Amino acid sequence: MCNFRARSTVAILLALQVFSPAFVFSQQGANQKQPVVQPTQEGPGAQQQTSRPADSSEWKIADPLRIISPDQPGIESSGKQEPTIRVALATDARAATISTSGHLMNATDLATTLVAMDVPRVRLEPRLLSPLPASDYPDTYRIQIAGLASRADAEEKSHAVREVTGEDSQASYDTETKTWGVLISARHPQLEAEELRDRLEAAGLEATIVNVDASGPLLNTTSPRAAQKIKPAPGAQTSITPQSTQARINAPQQNSGPAPATRVVRPAARFSLPSREVVASAPGAGRLFSSSAPITFASDSETTPLRFDDRPYRGRIEVFTNTRGALTVVNVLGLEDYVKGVVPNELSAGGFPLLEAHKAQAIAARTYALRNRGQFMSQGYDLLPTTRSQVYRGLVSENPLSSRAVDETRGIVATYNGEPINALYTSTCGGRTEDAENIFNDAVPYLKARECAAEGRAALAPFTIKTTREPAELHDEQNVTLAREVALLTIQNFNSLRAKVSDSWLNAEAPVLEVRTWLASVANLAHQTAPTVTEEVNRPPAFATALSMAVFGESRASTLLNNADVEYFLAVRDASEIPAANRADVAMLIRDGYLAVLPDATLHPREPLSRARALHSIARLLDGRGLLQLQKATARPAVADALILRSTRGKELPVKINAEAFLFRQIGETVYPVRAVALVGGEPVTFHVNASGEVDYLEVRPAPGGAAADRFSPFTNWTTELSLGQAQARLGHFASGIGSLKDLRVLARGRSGRATDLEVIGTDGTRQVLGGRIRSALGLREQLFVIERKYDESGRIAGFTFLGRGWGHGVGMCQVGAYGLARQGFNYEQILKAYYTGIELTRLY
Repeated sequence: MCNFRARSTVAILLALQVFSPAFVFSQQGANQKQPVVQPTQEGPGAQQQTSRPADSSEWKIADPLRIISPDQPGIESSGKQEPTIRVALATDARAATISTSGHLMNATDLATTLVAMDVPRVRLEPRLLSPLPASDYPDTYRIQIAGLASRADAEEKSHAVREVTGEDSQASYDTETKTWGVLISARHPQLEAEELRDRLEAAGLEATIVNVDASGPLLNTTSPRAAQKIKPAPGAQTSITPQSTQARINAPQQNSGPAPATRVVRPAARFSLPSREVVASAPGAGRLFSSSAPITFASDSETTPLRFDDRPYRGRIEVFTNTRGALTVVNVLGLEDYVKGVVPNELSAGGFPLLEAHKAQAIAARTYALRNRGQFMSQGYDLLPTTRSQVYRGLVSENPLSSRAVDETRGIVATYNGEPINALYTSTCGGRTEDAENIFNDAVPYLKARECAAEGRAALAPFTIKTTREPAELHDEQNVTLAREVALLTIQNFNSLRAKVSDSWLNAEAPVLEVRTWLASVANLAHQTAPTVTEEVNRPPAFATALSMAVFGESRASTLLNNADVEYFLAVRDASEIPAANRADVAMLIRDGYLAVLPDATLHPREPLSRARALHSIARLLDGRGLLQLQKATARPAVADALILRSTRGKELPVKINAEAFLFRQIGETVYPVRAVALVGGEPVTFHVNASGEVDYLEVRPAPGGAAADRFSPFTNWTTELSLGQAQARLGHFASGIGSLKDLRVLARGRSGRATDLEVIGTDGTRQVLGGRIRSALGLREQLFVIERKYDESGRIAGFTFLGRGWGHGVGMCQVGAYGLARQGFNYEQILKAYYTGIELTRLY
């Protein structure tokens, strides 16, 4: 622990330092090459500038190395050292606790040696040496949920807020839009407010950040993304401006590249003596020391990491007072360790457990961090740990799969024309990504609209199951369903059924011998004695009685139906021709849909049944009684004729498809026999397993989420309903000056179909919302949507239904899509190049 004299010397040196044009502290040392970075103008509405190094070629790759084999261990390195990253864990902390289970060490920024401390836990607080200017006091923010239909909705959301965050909240009513809302009572610094908003949005609560101005009104701000990776193009920022009525997506500016490893960090220069300091204390020891210079903390062992407010982090932790009189806490660590704390938070290992997808995410996160390094340099750090940069939660969030992905892609970044790209990514793209210029108003050559799937018919090839059995070729519309029913009876060992049926065979009369054989098979399946039949068994009345005996072991219709019932259900035109002994059996089978009536509402009881009518009745009754032993499940993606089915009880069953299996696919409302069927995952299936344990019958209905690579996301398709008042409340300042909202119209769409120009129509005028603002203005998950209007009794628009796909801004790599492509066999290079146009992969170190 440094003594008082050493601290006094530090304070004197610092005082001399700040009389220079700017107080400079360097991460690498004063004698190394340093780019000149001008501090940004602070104050309400100031745009956050992206730092630029003096020598933009620092990270430019003259000859990028294309990775031919992602598994090749010897990719040549460019020889650069691993950069360090400064992540702001807190930017307006009133206090901070730094601890370790090992030995705590510390030093000021002007010291060169870490000094062992006598305590394992230190509490740090800011202390003012002179009053702050009024403009320097930190703004505080609150969280609100707006546009709710009723007080009951508001109280329900308030309860949900309390469960998710533990924060108290209050219901509010907007008299202008006549909608309810929820306002969280506590006020927070901006970074804490953003983290709180992210937690709410991750729980499905659409929240916004608001600021209470000195005069009182609530000023609306919006999240630059909603619980997924949303980041503007190079230089673009979403700025939360306490004295502005909107959150702005500022026009992106040309960026010459990321900052090099050695940087000058300027925390808002002041031509005065220090006005604030950090005071350190420890339980039982009282005040330890104070310092106006940044204080660096470290642990003496990697096995006992540092903790900030009891959460462990790799690397070192730096604490200093900022221009608002609060503490800024920065985690200083290597880029690889930083990425290990990002990947599991941006792509869940539990939900998407494929290594290649995590490798793609690791490279995207590493590239993004390198490209945006120094983004908040004027405030003393590079990146934020929230969705404004990338979600970083330190050591506690790391897991073996994501850490392996980081280690196996160490130093690899995506480059375009030799420079790291701004590797934007989005949670769920809805099947297509969008051009950056249509969302962030800036054309970027590698951020172009791409299909979220493999190209062409090859996209389904890896998931296709085939059979050697020739499917039935039926042309008579009435016989199409018979292919399925004949197949179901065939796998139950019904004799005399053809391997390949035709219209002529089905339409022919059913011979008495065949019907007698079929009924014997029915009785065998139902564990009954084969019925005694006459030569009339192929005619409807006798067939109905014999079929009932084969299935039930008795003619139960005469017991369960009285004469009035029988006459009521026998509504066919030729009912009088049905013999009395068979009338009850015929009536019951017609009632239950097991005996088909002809198109002219007759039964033709005196004429022989066709094979089609007889087999239809047998198959329908056996299926209805559950005697065909069919099972239902949901398919996982198929691989090499092997299939994993998730049963209705949630159990996963690996099955093998018989080479001669019957395959059926629903197309529209009808099930057709096919030679091959693709199972991409999520399809409802009906199947039968033979005595050998193989599937000999498989019937597939299409997956609701389609075949896009991001179909595994719960946000592949979504629906949001808003009344006029709710929509106007969400639009906020975007609808100001138009009077009462009348309609919303999409005037233009991007290449992916996303709305890029929304007209807001009111009683007193119109407004337009452009680009990426549309999603945040309406509080929707995505802007890949269509609008359905709801009308009142007078024909006026009363509300809107948004039918949409995806979650996020829709630019760059689709995270769930990356997982889907990995399941399809793509490696990480193929995944990245599927989303980023014209890039190369380069190992920087």
